[in-house]
Amino acid sequence: MNKPAHRDFVLEPEDSERLANLAGPFDEHLRQLELRLGVEIANRGHVFRVTGDAKAADAAEKLLRALYAEAERETLDPHKIHSRLGSANLERLTSGGGFDPQEVAIKVKRGTVRGRGANQARYLHAIATHDINFGIGPAGTGKTFLAVAMAVEALNESRVQRLLLVRPAVEAGEKLGFLPGDLSQKVDPYLRPLYDALYEMLGVEKVAKLLERNVIEIAPLAYMRGRTLNDAFVILDEAQNTSIEQMKMFLTRIGFGSTAVITGDLSQIDLPKHQKSGLRDAIDVLRGTEGISFTFFTAHDVVRHPLVARIVRAYDARDGKESQE
Repeated sequence: MNKPAHRDFVLEPEDSERLANLAGPFDEHLRQLELRLGVEIANRGHVFRVTGDAKAADAAEKLLRALYAEAERETLDPHKIHSRLGSANLERLTSGGGFDPQEVAIKVKRGTVRGRGANQARYLHAIATHDINFGIGPAGTGKTFLAVAMAVEALNESRVQRLLLVRPAVEAGEKLGFLPGDLSQKVDPYLRPLYDALYEMLGVEKVAKLLERNVIEIAPLAYMRGRTLNDAFVILDEAQNTSIEQMKMFLTRIGFGSTAVITGDLSQIDLPKHQKSGLRDAIDVLRGTEGISFTFFTAHDVVRHPLVARIVRAYDARDGKESQE
């Protein structure tokens, strides 16, 4: 691991209004830069110190100087910071560098959520530093729960204007047509796990109010066609049950100021046997694409009852033997 580098500098000319504009309310702009670049930014007035990987620290200093100059003539906000980070092509500094990712601590209704173990910590950091993120692995590894926690925090801090939670309504052995009710009542059971995660983060009453105002939208994947999602945090859950066309459609809905997290478990595909999963196809096509992160979980990352990890390992072992025969 590389020894952290320090960059000490002064932003001139001294201007308290411009400095406040740069830092943002409660230093949220500086925190956004820290998470995206994997550095620590400390300042006393106009005297700054950036600590982190040498290349990332150097990039952070240049970006802070450029943003300070911009702050004289325009009001900065999280979207403008996000755009500057993208246009500066800084993604590669946060991928595979020789430094520890910033720990991401998420404040929710019941306290603070942090990653349990290195893989969950990398997953949270990836979501904070990339616009499109894949979390792939067995049940109980926290893929969806952590994504919802990050989405709720982004909503609470006004980094996004709305939250969309999406699932493909694919039958796991049952047929939608035989369920009672209209279409929304038929697909509601498929979306229930997303409701459960939201209730745990925000409480039932607040979730109900946000759903009523369409700040939070929970919908089947088919409802996404033809839309462009700006300033939104979008989670596609159970993505192993998407077709290739559905996955492409979903990924091309992402607009400016939006973050997408795609979660799925390739061992629980409910599609017809002849149909390739859109999630598996996306791994083949997009892995290595700059700006897109992939986090792969295993049975070791399961944080449910210890038996769940043993069950996952037993099925993996059986499936491995079958594939060799």
